[in-house]
Amino acid sequence: MKHPLELFRFCPRCGADRFDIQDEKSKRCAACGFEYYLNPSAATVALIVNEQDELLVVKRAKAPAKGTLDLPGGFADIGETSEEGIVREVLEETGLHVTSVRYLFSESNTYLYSGLLIPTLDQFFFCEVDSTTNLHAHDDAAECLWIPFHKLHPDQFGLDSISRGIKVFLSKHTRNTRHNH
Repeated sequence: MKHPLELFRFCPRCGADRFDIQDEKSKRCAACGFEYYLNPSAATVALIVNEQDELLVVKRAKAPAKGTLDLPGGFADIGETSEEGIVREVLEETGLHVTSVRYLFSESNTYLYSGLLIPTLDQFFFCEVDSTTNLHAHDDAAECLWIPFHKLHPDQFGLDSISRGIKVFLSKHTRNTRHNH
């Protein structure tokens, strides 16, 4: 698979075809000096737990990894914060209204879209919702499931960063549960 920078042949500022790769993350135009850096896109992931100590999980409705387990979330849009993005994504995918958002950790990732491997920075948030009664799958989610922590298996999640994130979340949740008893 080609590096994403190889797909951009012409300088976006002056149109010259002397838009050369400087290193693995940047290109520079030999004609006008414009530099472009390929930075990761901001993606958000929601960890939502119900009163039965179960995690909200969705089944992916679309590629990549269609049919595998995932967590609600998606890309932050231009002009919105990551917190606003996760609130919007949870509503779009599950119908739930997020009332509280707390940043937990991040994972580096790549996301294959239209044959292009997009670098992402996946930010995991613990989200509280006002009610779970309106839960229904929409948008990128084919199905919504509540899974008890002891039945969560990271290898069932189709995206690498989500699988790694589930491992981190479970290790922290297990530690916190032991300390609280």
